[in-house]
Amino acid sequence: MNQYVTGAVIKRLWEEKNMTQLQLAERLSVSAKTVSKWETAKEYPDITLLESIANALSVSISELLSGNTVTNSNVSANMLRSHFYVCPVCGNIIHSMGETVIQCHGLQLQPEEAEETDENHKIFTEQVEDEYYVQVEHDMSKQHYISFIAAVSVDKMQMVKLYPQGNAEARFKMNGVKKIYFYCNRSGLFSLDLVKGIDDWKCGYDDTEERRQLEAAARMLFG
Repeated sequence: MNQYVTGAVIKRLWEEKNMTQLQLAERLSVSAKTVSKWETAKEYPDITLLESIANALSVSISELLSGNTVTNSNVSANMLRSHFYVCPVCGNIIHSMGETVIQCHGLQLQPEEAEETDENHKIFTEQVEDEYYVQVEHDMSKQHYISFIAAVSVDKMQMVKLYPQGNAEARFKMNGVKKIYFYCNRSGLFSLDLVKGIDDWKCGYDDTEERRQLEAAARMLFG
């Protein structure tokens, strides 16, 4: 923990809740004078009070310590609105269905912003029976590698953790998968929207329906 809760943060939070200094003191079973000392930075709340303060102010302890509160708008828990957080120190990967406050190794992590794939980060998908075979064309050295590949549908997230000197590939049950994510340890998060009909990277495009339409038109013209 590289920072501690301040009286200014506590005051802002109780004011946002339309509480008074006295009301907060009563909820915490401390005196109003004690809360006043926190507010004026003459004292800090004891660490044993942090959970009680967070509960009284309807925030998490991480939000209390950082001073950044988060409102999660994804109340329906739609997986397609997922967020991925990656610790740059240990490589820890955290998945969330909405905005949240996450800390790792004393760092407050920010949600990764997915970019479109590019020439240096190509991804190929192929339908194999009831699965998607996914391959990322990328170096897998100890210095530069793909950390994970994930497949996301409306109600499910599948993830495969990858490691240096392995293969940047994975298999996922199709089950309504709409989006593929993968993470490069140097360039960050990338995503690909799976469009119906674009499954086979070797063929590039499934033109079955187009062929049927052309054949029907040919029959009408030539009998």
